[in-house]
Amino acid sequence: MEYAKLMLNKVIEENAVDALTRHQITLDDMPSDVDRATYRFVTDYAAQNGGQAPSYLTVAAEVSGYEYLPDVSDQYEYLARKIKDFTAQRLILRWFETGEFERKLNELGGESFINDYLLPAAESVKLRTSVREKVGTDIKADGSKFLDEYIERKEGRSFKLWKSKFPLINEQIGGYFSGNMYTWYGRSGRGKSVFTMEEIVEAAFQGATVLVWAMEMSRFEWMARAYSTISARVSGTTEKIDGIDYEVGFENRALLSGKLSEGYEEGLRVFVDKLAKGEILPGNIILRAADDSDFLTRDTKQLAADIKATKADVVLIDPIYLMDFDANTSRVAGGDVANTSKRIRRLCGSEKAVIHIVTQAEEVRDDTDDEGDRILCPPKRAEIKKSKAVLEDATNTFGIDSLNGEGIIEIGKGRNGGEGTQINVLYLPNFGIVREMETGEAVAADFDF
Repeated sequence: MEYAKLMLNKVIEENAVDALTRHQITLDDMPSDVDRATYRFVTDYAAQNGGQAPSYLTVAAEVSGYEYLPDVSDQYEYLARKIKDFTAQRLILRWFETGEFERKLNELGGESFINDYLLPAAESVKLRTSVREKVGTDIKADGSKFLDEYIERKEGRSFKLWKSKFPLINEQIGGYFSGNMYTWYGRSGRGKSVFTMEEIVEAAFQGATVLVWAMEMSRFEWMARAYSTISARVSGTTEKIDGIDYEVGFENRALLSGKLSEGYEEGLRVFVDKLAKGEILPGNIILRAADDSDFLTRDTKQLAADIKATKADVVLIDPIYLMDFDANTSRVAGGDVANTSKRIRRLCGSEKAVIHIVTQAEEVRDDTDDEGDRILCPPKRAEIKKSKAVLEDATNTFGIDSLNGEGIIEIGKGRNGGEGTQINVLYLPNFGIVREMETGEAVAADFDF
């Protein structure tokens, strides 16, 4: 059955050209030359005549081969679905007829063909051939959908909330909600990777599957830091640092240099064994690091594929400016980062994931006291480098700084409150200690880490 002909005749007979737009029927959905000529004439006529459709006699006079089919009683929605279904078939058949399917398979190889071509191409066909039943949500008529979503959220089935390691962040913004993007920024060397690692490790302790794109650190370096902070949470080992007793993890520098003491080295073997058996971390962390030989493509398509493959609940991109940016279609400065940020923001929603973004803050000269000594000074959101899109697309932004055993996090933007709140942090990452300070807590100042 030629459903495009039925749709065009119904539009003409009922003077309802807007039905084509309403159901997203385009010229590409017309399968024959006659259908395409009819579509062009009808839509052009409507554009020049206040949206009115031409009569079937006028169409017959202007379009060679036009066939009038009267009294089409099928619903527009039904006809649209049939038309889009046939369009999808034609698009897929075209891959084989043109040889593109085989050419891409030979060019890319199996895994890259699936991730970089087949899945994105199939998703594109799906989006182009889906039928929208109506526009938007009617907040009066669709209240039952809201109640269904409410019950699912109440039972933890629709969205997930991952608590921050820092209690004041939970108090101010509630934690990290699936579907949202969060941006962290700081000046060079101030601890951006440390703070965000703490948050994603915290999520893994809550049972999350975490995907990490660590584009500035080697696999060994990142794992050493992770092992240090994970072990600090479970070891129960106390060390005296600058006269103060702390529960510590494996010393990061000793891990990096291969210089743990004999006792700690044996403890490391036990720790790794328990970690592998699932006795320490309820969730999991999947790492893609700077020196991974298979980590060559770092664009949003690959990110989407990795999220799907790992079923990640929480994602860390550290830093965004080392990604392969999406094309700068706007031709404005920073447009490539902006497009990338927007696509990441959409991924949050489509994959129902929390995505943490790390970016750089501008260097400033006003972070010293009257004597010229540097002071803790979290950057303001106006100091975000590269693109303001990572600010605009984020649910919350966090400016960070660290100095001499202390750290600070400032909520720079909060859609649900908390803006301007500062969290004081005990910052000894060499021993896996990064946590919110308790009121009146002493700090191991001037300790060399």
